Amino acid sequence: MEVRLKQRAVIEFLVAEGCEPKEIHARLKNVYGDETIDISNVRRWVVNAKKVNSGSLKISDLSSRSDLSGRPKTAVTDGNVQKIDDLIHENRRITQHKIARIVGISKERVNHIISNELEYRKICARWVPRMLTDEMKKKRLDMCKEILTTFHY
Repeated sequence: MEVRLKQRAVIEFLVAEGCEPKEIHARLKNVYGDETIDISNVRRWVVNAKKVNSGSLKISDLSSRSDLSGRPKTAVTDGNVQKIDDLIHENRRITQHKIARIVGISKERVNHIISNELEYRKICARWVPRMLTDEMKKKRLDMCKEILTTFHY
C-alpha cells in the first residue's frame, strides 16, 4: 500500500507540472516496474489531482470517497458478518459451505469472516470464540505439567 501512496504523490506532482496520464504512467513504470499501478488508476488520480489543484475538490474529501479505494466491499460487510455470527450461534456445527450458500458469498470470504472478523476457530467440529488469553493458556499449560508430574509421566 505504501508504494501506491508514493505513486499517488508522484502523480499529483507531475499533474502540477502539466504531464499527461500516458507520460505519467510511463515514468512511473520506469521507476516502480511491476509494482506500477495500471493506467486507469493513473487517469482517475490525474482527474482528482486536477480537481484539487483547481480548488473544486479538497484533499480531505479524497480519503472519505469510496470510489477512490478500489472495488467496494460486497462480501465482508457488517450485515454479512452479523448474519454469519447469528448462523453460528444457532448451530455451532454448521459448515462453511452451508453458510456460504445461505449468505450468498464465497466459502473463502466466509472463512475470512469467521477467522478474522469474528475470530472464531473450529474445535471438535464446533465454532467457538477465541476466548483464552495468553495468561489463561499459560495457566492451563502449568496445570497440565503439574498433573503429569503428580502421576509420574
